[in-house]
Amino acid sequence: MSALIISTNYGVEQDELTQPLEALKNAGVVVTIAAPILDPIETLVGDKDPGKSIEPNTTLEGVDPAEFDVLVIPGGTINADTLRTEKAAVALVKAFADAGKTIAAICHAPWVLAEAGIIDGKTLTSYPSLSTDLKNAGAHWADVELQECGAEGWTLLTSRSPKDLDAFSSAVVMAAR
Repeated sequence: MSALIISTNYGVEQDELTQPLEALKNAGVVVTIAAPILDPIETLVGDKDPGKSIEPNTTLEGVDPAEFDVLVIPGGTINADTLRTEKAAVALVKAFADAGKTIAAICHAPWVLAEAGIIDGKTLTSYPSLSTDLKNAGAHWADVELQECGAEGWTLLTSRSPKDLDAFSSAVVMAAR
């Protein structure tokens, strides 16, 4: 099995990238990280403090969605807001949903799903401040640690924030097996 993690090069919440990455690798899943450019991904802690630098493997435009089973989108306010303006990222999200593949998004990452126009009829969770945006995009919002939704022909895994990472990372690993 293989997983794709997408991120911008600045502003992703450190633990929302690194914890699912490590969980997937520890489970023997091949993981590729894609960003707009091949420069290091500069993570943040709490949307403000500098975190670790992570090297992407490829660019968003260099990804073939057919090569992956699961798409993981970490949050971070800056990351998610910027990622939803990246045409290649939005196209990848649409391609995964159209192919019936699993998409996992945490914290602010569901903004990208809304931008892709794929959450109408889905039940999901997110950072609470996104609830109105997601409802306006046609989703049903729930305040839960982990929401799994198989409606509309594809599986969506969502969590609210870094405090939900254990449940989120476990669900991502299960989906990738």
